[in-house]
Amino acid sequence: MKRNYFFPPKFAVIALSFALIFASAGLYSARAQAKKEAAGKGKAEGGGDVARGKYLVEGVAMCGQCHTPRDSDGNLDHSKWLQGAAVPWAPANAGAMGWPMLAPRIGGNPPASDADMVKLLTTGVWTNGKSLKFPMMPFRMSEADAKAVVAYLKTVK
Repeated sequence: MKRNYFFPPKFAVIALSFALIFASAGLYSARAQAKKEAAGKGKAEGGGDVARGKYLVEGVAMCGQCHTPRDSDGNLDHSKWLQGAAVPWAPANAGAMGWPMLAPRIGGNPPASDADMVKLLTTGVWTNGKSLKFPMMPFRMSEADAKAVVAYLKTVK
């Protein structure tokens, strides 16, 4: 039995292929435009990428572990995110070692200028010219990553 097609199968496959190619090209173009718009919105005044800074602060450096207070169950108090806290651990001779007992507020309005914060995060040296004391890690971030961290910290309320 012979079927009658409006389009022969060969032409239907070709037409469908072209439709998929054009739809993919349109989708790719829309995604590229959305990425450009998002990139423009994600940049802060100092040139740092806020989304990247958030990723670095929360997922890599894990700043909240020391710079955020904990509730009575030991969970981070997200209502006081990065607002400073007691350092959650210390060696037995912490006083003799000069171990800091408080982690300062870094969210909202960081404790130093943008340039000093970038210097700290790229060199491990604070505004007084000295290296930070443990447990603060002497980070050696790239300048772009440090600017992104500062941009994010300034957005924390």
